[in-house]
This record gives sequence, C-alpha cells and structure tokens, in this order.
Amino acid sequence: MKKKLLGALLGITMAAGLLAGCSAPAKDSTGGAQSPSAKARTLSEIKESGTIKIGVFSDKNPFGYVDANGKIQGYDVYFAKRLAKDLLGSEDKVEFVYVEAASRVEYLKSAKVDVILANFTVTDERKEQVDFALPYMKVALGVVSPDDKLIKDAADLKDKTLIVVKGTTAETYFSQNHPEIKLLKFDEYQEAYDALLDGRGDAFSTDNTEVLAWALQNKGFTVGIESIGNTDTIAAAVQKGNTELLEWINEEIKTLGDEQFFHKDFEETLKPVYGDEIDPENLVVEGGQV
Repeated sequence: MKKKLLGALLGITMAAGLLAGCSAPAKDSTGGAQSPSAKARTLSEIKESGTIKIGVFSDKNPFGYVDANGKIQGYDVYFAKRLAKDLLGSEDKVEFVYVEAASRVEYLKSAKVDVILANFTVTDERKEQVDFALPYMKVALGVVSPDDKLIKDAADLKDKTLIVVKGTTAETYFSQNHPEIKLLKFDEYQEAYDALLDGRGDAFSTDNTEVLAWALQNKGFTVGIESIGNTDTIAAAVQKGNTELLEWINEEIKTLGDEQFFHKDFEETLKPVYGDEIDPENLVVEGGQV
C-alpha cells in the first residue's frame, strides 16, 4: 500500500514538473526570456476606443517629467496632447504610460502603448524592431560632471567611471567607441543623477539637451562636453507594421510644421529651462524636415 501511495505521489510530482516546464517563459538565443508580442491597435481601433495610449518618461525633465503638483509635463508631453486633440478631439483623451529607456521597444512590441514619445533617438538597430515617424527634434550626446573635476574630453574619462542609463544611445556609443571607460549603468534617469550627486561616478552622459538643462538647475555641475558622437534625430515610434497609425502621425507632423508647432512647444516647455543657452534652431525640427 505504501509503495502504491509513494508511486502515486511520485507521478503527481513528475506531472507537476512537466506542467511547470510547459508554462516556463520562452528563451531567446542568449538564454533570456523573450519579450511578449501582441498586435497593436489600428488607427480605427484607437478612434473607436476614444483614448490613445502614449509612452512617455516621467523623470526626464524637461522632456517628460512629473512636476511638483503630480502633473505630467514636458516637450514630448506637449506633443502627445496635441496628437490626442487632433485625433480624438481633446488633449484629455491621451492615456500616459510611464516608460524607462530600456523598456520603450518592449512596450511597443507588447502593445502596452500605441505610440512611444519618450525622447526616442532613431538608430538603425531600433528601426529593425519598431517603425519611426518623421523626426521632430535633433540631438547629440553631452557629458556633465562636477565643476571641480570637470570632464572636457573623452580622454579625461580614462580610469574614471561614466554613468549612463541602460538602453540609451549614450550606453551604445561609449560601449562601442570607448570600451576603456568604465560604465555604471542604471535603469532610470533619476537613479543616474542621484549617483552623480552622490559621487558614485565621475560624470554622466545622455542627450546634450537634457544634461544642459540639468546643469542649469544644479549648481556645481557643468556640461564640459556639449556634443560628442553623431547628431541624431528624435521621433515618435509605433509597433512594427502599424502602417495606418504611422502614416497618420507623419501627416500630422507635416501639418504641424505649417504652424511652427514645435517652436511653440520649445517656447512653452524648454525656453523656461534653457533661457538663451540653446538656440531652438539647433534642436527643433519642423514638418519632419531636418
């Protein structure tokens, strides 16, 4: 009787193990879990729902951030609200979804958002995974560091630690072009800035527009390298193959160019931060034409 009971228990245990194995997440070629995939909503489905889901940053001032009153603000947010207004009749019809730099592609692939508007730099690698709309901004990388130990050239970072955010062009650029520089990587921008303030790294690199804004608001820090690497473009992105939505956004950008919309966006969201430090012509792209 004991043998039969033991056998039954063993059978149940093996079956449970098999079931657990069947439900384990699929692995990619590197052994990591694959990103889930889901079909994105079409333009018609978005209109029928009455809401468009747009992924933005919540901690990247002045492009996408939550202010002291708990409201989402910024250059990308201003644009997102206009998309909702022109598509659905009201800027209140946008549902903001907060994303991290490294999660932007995954949020599109898994259809958690319809559009990403999170300071998304266009790269060839990303083009293979998502579809980019026409650009609305241009940018290069910058490096901010303490005034008393100012980094003025990449060579100054030898034997030092550079802070970057995972999934950004800064991480890619320095990994590929300066492997001799030690990188300290974080998931979120606020974590990266906290690390710089705490002295856990010697400098921080991300888009020059952002580090310039941050340095203006944080005494004792200066952008010693205002431009490094290529000048890139920033664009909205949709799930690969979501052609109808992509074409609508492109036409919207062309139309907005006629009214100099992104210059107005600059005046409302960036000018109060930068003052005269940045010429809008060095950043703003109208009508998708660089």
